[in-house]
Amino acid sequence: MNRGKRFKRGSALVAVIWLIAILALASVAALKVVAFDLDVASAKINGFRAQQLAEMGIAIGANPSVERGDPILSQWSDENDEGFEVKLVSEGGKFNINALLAKDDKNLLKSMFIDWGLDIDQAAAVVDALADWMDPGDEEELNGAEVAYYEEIGRVNQPFNRPFYNLEEMRLVRGMDLVEAYRPDWRSWFTIWSSGGLDLNEASPELIGVAAEVPTENATIIPETIIGPDGIRDTDDDVPFRSQAEALALLGVNPNLRPDISARFTVNDTTTRIESIGTASGVRRKITLVVRNRTGQPAILERTEEVIP
Repeated sequence: MNRGKRFKRGSALVAVIWLIAILALASVAALKVVAFDLDVASAKINGFRAQQLAEMGIAIGANPSVERGDPILSQWSDENDEGFEVKLVSEGGKFNINALLAKDDKNLLKSMFIDWGLDIDQAAAVVDALADWMDPGDEEELNGAEVAYYEEIGRVNQPFNRPFYNLEEMRLVRGMDLVEAYRPDWRSWFTIWSSGGLDLNEASPELIGVAAEVPTENATIIPETIIGPDGIRDTDDDVPFRSQAEALALLGVNPNLRPDISARFTVNDTTTRIESIGTASGVRRKITLVVRNRTGQPAILERTEEVIP
């Protein structure tokens, strides 16, 4: 065989090898596309199922006969790899920012911000700016911020001169960026949905201590009394307080001498946050419902849905 023929056959072999390689790459790419499409379809199916499960959880959590700690609030199927978990949380366990500003309780907000790390002047400025954001007029508080300040930084039609519709609006107020720098979890302290006062049966010792102007370690007596002899919350031996005066007496606060402190509290707030997370094959969806008078004539105040990574 001459060299020309051998060269042609060698070239053909190389071409065949290249063709096989190209086809192999194309096959791999096609398989990846198919696998991706299957993953997308599976995620959509599981996402829809997770949403259904979250809705089931909301329906159970909204039932007035279901109480916190009820086993029915958490259901899981190992066979189907799916289920839901529901939490019932009182909104009364947080400070209602609109109620505090409406009552002009600036001292509580100032002491709170100072405890978080702001100095006295910074805390006073933030509180005055919060008050200016909510009050109906354009008269500026001593250290506040009205239209002129917000226009100067390029923000028109602010402040809104009304109560806050959600906590994210608070971030628009002058000085709240400083608050967030010191206390990134500040949202966990506030709500706009509670009936007004801080619920002594639901709030943490830290919040009770700030509102009652006592050390946090002293305020722990409140939840310790509520949980009863077994030391577990939401069981039959719980002893919730029937009045704020009853609880404040344990803290050494006389409501007659400090009516301002007594006015900060309540018991048995009727606003409930229902959080339901549905899971299907690792895909999760969350629905949150805020309801007033869940055990009476319920009224839905807010509903949100989100995808959980």
